[in-house]
Amino acid sequence: MPVVQLHAVTRRYPNGVTALDAVSVGFDAGTFTAVMGPSGSGKSTLLQCAAGLDRPTAGRVSIAGQDLSGLGERRLTRLRRDRIGFVFQAFNLLPALTARQNVGLPLRLAGRRPDRDAVEQALAAVGLADRGGHRPHELSGGQQQRVAIARALVTAPAVVFADEPTGALDRGTSQQVLHLLRALVDERGQTIVMVTHDPVAASYADRVLFLTDGKLAGELTGATPEAVAAHMTRLEVPA
Repeated sequence: MPVVQLHAVTRRYPNGVTALDAVSVGFDAGTFTAVMGPSGSGKSTLLQCAAGLDRPTAGRVSIAGQDLSGLGERRLTRLRRDRIGFVFQAFNLLPALTARQNVGLPLRLAGRRPDRDAVEQALAAVGLADRGGHRPHELSGGQQQRVAIARALVTAPAVVFADEPTGALDRGTSQQVLHLLRALVDERGQTIVMVTHDPVAASYADRVLFLTDGKLAGELTGATPEAVAAHMTRLEVPA
């Protein structure tokens, strides 16, 4: 069974816009999937529905075998907190806290005392074992994003959803973060679903899913940046 499964998921907004149209897709354990598409294709909506941040108008989403449609807001919040990690373009680190304290924050927000070993292991996993006492302003952009990734890992989530995680970074730093995400999949068996507009970033994934007009529009496996870019070009050129 996939770690994350969408079955005929539709998301229609009150203004009549259908952001997702009967999308069915699964994300297997220990895989890295990139989601791409033209602006307005529904890729961010897919991530939000898959992560339980937005409820589908129709269809079902399950995470680690748990059907989200039957959960109330309190249980859904608990599932997101315990089973899902999030990484965004903005690092969203609290400036007054050290890297170590930022990583432990999800545990504190859950009313649990941060496990020091879990925090240190998360920092070590992203190559920042020696930076735990530094505050965000003492870290580079790439290091701050790695702290954000460690924060996403500290609860040992079933899946990490990443929304444009390299969008605020220069090319060299982006490659460092992408190498890290790839290593988390290969060495730790982490499941990652990443929304990106960058063909180079997408090429680090095992599979690239393409969306257009809220529908799946093909996929590539083991693709080069050139192959990803060529597929994107075909989607963006009007028929």
